[in-house]
Amino acid sequence: MGIRIINGRVVQFENLQNTQVKNGNKSSFSDVLKGELSKNDFTISAHAYERLLERNITLGEGDLKVINGAINSASEKNCKDCLILYKDMALITSIKNRTVITAMDSKKMCDNVITNIDSTVIL
Repeated sequence: MGIRIINGRVVQFENLQNTQVKNGNKSSFSDVLKGELSKNDFTISAHAYERLLERNITLGEGDLKVINGAINSASEKNCKDCLILYKDMALITSIKNRTVITAMDSKKMCDNVITNIDSTVIL
């Protein structure tokens, strides 16, 4: 399993060899690949990327996996716009689009009101 960042987009690859056909429906390789990749990738918007740089927030491979897991959990609960609290940062994320919209560190979280979210994942 590996993670790549391509043009600001985080993509995680894993072995698709053990993917099974469910309910007797045959799927093309392309359909299976798209389905698997959609569960294992997310995008960091240009705005969020700028905020991460400005606030000296670095994300390692382990961090990306944890954030991806949070997005998957929120998606399973049919969340739309989610606040992900992780370590000393807050990530506002569009779950439907699998996109981190903006990022804040603990200093910027103080005295702020966060609106237009329907859920929170605390990690």
